[in-house]
Amino acid sequence: MMKDIVETRPLDGHRLYVRFEDGVEGAVDVAQCVPLEGVFAALRDRAEFLRVRVDPELGTVVWQCGADLDPDVLYARITGEALPAFDAPAKN
Repeated sequence: MMKDIVETRPLDGHRLYVRFEDGVEGAVDVAQCVPLEGVFAALRDRAEFLRVRVDPELGTVVWQCGADLDPDVLYARITGEALPAFDAPAKN
């Protein structure tokens, strides 16, 4: 899949507006994508959540605290498409 995010802005609560390079756009509730723990715990603070930006090299949303989200997960949430399958490495 690997569609880059080209625009984002914070909405109410822990929701983000996200627009992808192919024109797909929509809102995603970050708190429903990841637990707000660990690196994501800082996002409980509204001021930190508002600092969201697009990293053009990564093609995804990032925060100053070091949190970022997989664009494939966000794309799947917005479109309802399944995440791409991957083959797990073989166990020795």
